[in-house]
Amino acid sequence: MNDDDYSATELGSHWFEGPRPDPTPDRVEGEVLRFGPGVTAAAARRAENTPTAAQIWHGTLPGAPPPRGPRTRRPLRYVPAAAILLAVLAFLAWREYGPRVAVRSVTVTAPGGPLGCDGTANVLGVVRTDGRPGTLTYHWERSDGTHSAPLRETLPRDRKEARLHLLWTFQGQGTHHAVARLVITSPSTHTAEATFTYRCG
Repeated sequence: MNDDDYSATELGSHWFEGPRPDPTPDRVEGEVLRFGPGVTAAAARRAENTPTAAQIWHGTLPGAPPPRGPRTRRPLRYVPAAAILLAVLAFLAWREYGPRVAVRSVTVTAPGGPLGCDGTANVLGVVRTDGRPGTLTYHWERSDGTHSAPLRETLPRDRKEARLHLLWTFQGQGTHHAVARLVITSPSTHTAEATFTYRCG
């Protein structure tokens, strides 16, 4: 064969590449398999930054904050005790700072028989209340046209009765039909009176 008649022939690549290995996966991403030697570094970086179905399902996306743990429930066993304590405190506050004393009734009693010469009548007023603490404001009025200054009686808790006295002294000859009136002005208005006779000579 002459050299002038020789020409190179382009051979297929399979003549010098050698036998191909079995296709085995070189990277596993969830359900995606990548084969062969054509996985470049750039493709690998993209694959690392791309969330997989498994990451989305389990909430483990790259850069995502760690999942919160189970929310701690506050213990409920102290709720009944706290409610009882609040009820007791409310009751004590109501007893101490709640509604004040209320007047139920007022009566006045004078001496039964005639009052003798230069005698002193002891007129008794009885005020019954509901037992709550407070202060009664009152005054006495007499049938001779005089009356006392405003007076006060302080009642402690659970005391349900106040006994108020008026001492009325008479002098001289004659007869007088006396009227003693008790007027409660606070916490509410109440009036009661009693009559008796002074007789001398």
